[in-house]
Amino acid sequence: MAQLFRKYLLLSLLLVVLGVAKAVNNEPTEPTPTEPKVDTLIAVDRVQITAIKQGSELRREAVAASILSGRTLTMRGVAAVKDVMTDIPNLFMPDYGSRTTSSVYVRGMGTRIDQPVVGMTVDNVQLADKNLYDTELHDIERIEFLRGPQATLYGRNTMGGVINVYTLSPLTYQGVRLRADYGSRNSLRVAASSYNRFNEKFGFSVSAQYARHDGYWRNLYNNSLCDKENSGNFRTKFQYRKGALSIDNTLAFSMVEQGGYPYEYIGSPNPEKHREELVGKICYNEPSTYSRIALSDGLSVRYDYGKFSLASITSYQYMSDKMHIDNDFLPEYYFTLEQRKQQHQIAEDFILRSKEEGVYRWLAGVYGFFKREKMQAPVTFGPTGIEKLILDNINAYAPFDGEYRWGDGEGNYDDELLLDSRFTSHNSGVAAYHRSEVHLGRWRLALGLRLDYELVQMLYNTSTSTYYTAIPSDMTQPATTVPMNIANSDLLSRGFFEFLPSFSASVDLDAAGRNMLYLSASKGYKAGGFNTQMFSEVLQRQLKQKMGLSQEIDVDKLCAYDPEHSYNLELGGHFGTNDGKFTADASLFYIECVDQQITIFPDENSTGRMMTNAGRTRSFGAELSATARLAKTLVLSGSYGYTNAKFREFVSGGANYAGNFIPYAPKNSLSLRLMQTVPFHTQWIDRMVLSAGVTGAGRIYWNEANDVSQPFYALLEASVRFEGEKWAVDVWCKNATNTKYNVFYFESMGNRFLQRGKPMTGGVRIMVNIL
Repeated sequence: MAQLFRKYLLLSLLLVVLGVAKAVNNEPTEPTPTEPKVDTLIAVDRVQITAIKQGSELRREAVAASILSGRTLTMRGVAAVKDVMTDIPNLFMPDYGSRTTSSVYVRGMGTRIDQPVVGMTVDNVQLADKNLYDTELHDIERIEFLRGPQATLYGRNTMGGVINVYTLSPLTYQGVRLRADYGSRNSLRVAASSYNRFNEKFGFSVSAQYARHDGYWRNLYNNSLCDKENSGNFRTKFQYRKGALSIDNTLAFSMVEQGGYPYEYIGSPNPEKHREELVGKICYNEPSTYSRIALSDGLSVRYDYGKFSLASITSYQYMSDKMHIDNDFLPEYYFTLEQRKQQHQIAEDFILRSKEEGVYRWLAGVYGFFKREKMQAPVTFGPTGIEKLILDNINAYAPFDGEYRWGDGEGNYDDELLLDSRFTSHNSGVAAYHRSEVHLGRWRLALGLRLDYELVQMLYNTSTSTYYTAIPSDMTQPATTVPMNIANSDLLSRGFFEFLPSFSASVDLDAAGRNMLYLSASKGYKAGGFNTQMFSEVLQRQLKQKMGLSQEIDVDKLCAYDPEHSYNLELGGHFGTNDGKFTADASLFYIECVDQQITIFPDENSTGRMMTNAGRTRSFGAELSATARLAKTLVLSGSYGYTNAKFREFVSGGANYAGNFIPYAPKNSLSLRLMQTVPFHTQWIDRMVLSAGVTGAGRIYWNEANDVSQPFYALLEASVRFEGEKWAVDVWCKNATNTKYNVFYFESMGNRFLQRGKPMTGGVRIMVNIL
C-alpha cells in the first residue's frame, strides 16, 4: 500500500514541478484570483455552478444550512470534515477508535456502526461508505452542511442532512500551492498541488498530501504508543467548458495505516470482575490496527438547453480495508477480531432541471446504484476467552452432572478457537424523484417526492471446528471427548420500498431577499441491513447448545435490523443586513422517529456489537449561527445548537428506557470565534491575523440507562497568522488549557472503558502560493 502511494506521490510532485516551471517562465493569460481576505468571510452566500442539485443561493433555500469558505478552512488548518464539526450547530463527529468508526450525530440521530444518518458528497459524488467520511482532504473550496432530511434529492441515509465538500477548481484558481505543518506528537503534514488553466475551455489540477503523527496514548502492556498514523491522498481534477457543455472529472486515491482504539479501563460494576490494578490504564495484549486504501472516480456532465439543463453524475468507488482489534481490551488473551473488506460501487444519477426563473420551476431525476462487498470477519478466542466466556458459562448452567473441559480432558487442547465468518453482500437500489417550486412574489412553495427501492442481499458462510471433553462427577463413568464441527450457509435478503415526501413554504421579508422565513415538513429514511458482527455470536450459541446449554438461535432476530424513519417539522430563517456586516441563521425543529437504529451490546458475555431498532424516539431543539463584522478588520462568529432527544418506547434486556435521553448525541454544541486583522503593508508582510475561539459539546449520555455521561466541556484554541502576497505562516494551539474530557465510553463483558479527548497540541504551518 505504501509503495503504491509513493508512486502516486512521485507522479504528482513531478506534475507540480512542471506547474512551477510554467508559473515561473510564463505570464498568465489573464489575472488569476487569489484567496479572499479575512473581511470577506462574512457571507458566503452564493453557491457556484458546481452544485448540480441546489439553487444558486443556498441561503435563500428553505433549509438550515452552514457554509464554510475556503479561507476559513485554510486558516483553521482543516484537514477533514470532523475538524469543523463544532462550527456547525448540532453536528457531532467524535474522534475515537479509528478511522473506520466515522460516527456522525445530528439533532439526536446517529449510530456508531453500519448505516450513517448523514450523507456526504465530494465534488457531487456521494460517498459509498461512512468509513470514508473520516478522510484527509486538502485544497477545499468550501464545505456545506444542509441539516434536516434531504431524502428528496439525495435519498437513503440522509435523514439528518448532507455534507457537501467542493475542492478547488483549476478554472477559477491557477498556480502552485505548497504546504508544510509540524506540531505536537511529531505530527507532520506536507502537501503540494498544481492548478493549470490551459485556455478558456480546459483546466487541470493535480495534488498530493502526506501526513503522520506518533500518537497520543500509550499502551502500558508493551509500553508503546498505540495510535500512530500515516496517511496520504492524491487527486486529479479535469474541467472542460464550451458553450452550454460542462464536464468535470475527479479521480482520487487515499490511504491510511494507523493504530487505534486507545480505550482505558475504568473498572467493573461487578466486584468479582473489578481489576483495581488496571484502572486508569490502556493495557491490552493484542495490537489493534486499521488500514485502508480507497479509489474513486466521479464524472459530471451537464448541458444547458436554454429552458432546462440535463446533468449526469457517474461514479465508481473502491475501498479495501483491514481492521485487527483486541476486542476485550484487557492484558489477557480473550478474543480478537480481524475484519477484511473489499467494496465496489457504481452509481448513476440523471438530473433534469428547469432554469431558475419564472413562476414555476422544477427538478426531476432518476438514480441507481449497485454495491458489491466481500468481507471476512473471523473471531479468534484465546485460552482466557475459552475458559471465561465459554466453559465457565457452560459449567455454571448446563444440565450436566460433571465438568466440561476444552480438548481431551488431559490438558491437550488447541489454545485458540476460530469462529470464521465470510460474507458476500449485494446492495442495489433505484429511485425516481421530483421537486416543484412555485414563486408568487415574495412567497415560494415547494413540493418534493421520491420513490426509492433498495434490495439488500447477503450470503454468509460461518464455521468452526473444535472438541471438548465431558467428565462426569461419577468417576466410575468414562469421560467423553466430543468433536464439534459447525458450518452455516444461507442467503439473507430484504427489500425496502419507500415513499419520501417533502414540503416547504418560505417568504422573503424584504425586496432584496436578505431576510426570509421558512416552514418545512419532510420524511427521512435510513436503510435496514444485517449485523455482521453478530454471526460469531450465533456460532458461540450453537457451540453452547451442542454442549447442553439451552440457547435462543434466531439468525434473523440477531442479525437483521429494520429501516429507520423520521417525520420532521422545521421553522427557520436566514437574516442579513444590506451592507453584509451581519448574517444569521436560526431554526427550530421537531422530529418523531420510528424504529430508530441504535448500537447495543446484547449482554455482558456477548462478543459482538449489534444494531437494533428502538420503538419510538422524539427530538426537538434549536440552532443559531451568526457572523458580525464589528469593525473593518474585526470579525466575530458563533453558533449554538440545542437538542433534546429521548426514547418514547424502547425496551432492551428487560429494562424500559422510555423517557431517557438517546445516547451519544450531545445536548448542546457551541462555537465562538473572534478574528482580528492587523494591516502591515510592508514589503514582505501584508497583514497579521489574530484568531481565538472556544468550542464545546455536552452533556453526552453514554448508555440507554443515562447513568454515565460526559458533562459539557469547552476547548480553547488560538492562532497567529502572518500573510504576504504569496505566503502565510500560522502558529496555532488547540485545547490550550489542556482540558480533560472523554470522547467515548462503552461497556463490554461487564467491564467499562473510555477514550480520553486529545490533550493540548500546537504547531507551525507554512503555505506558499506560486502564481
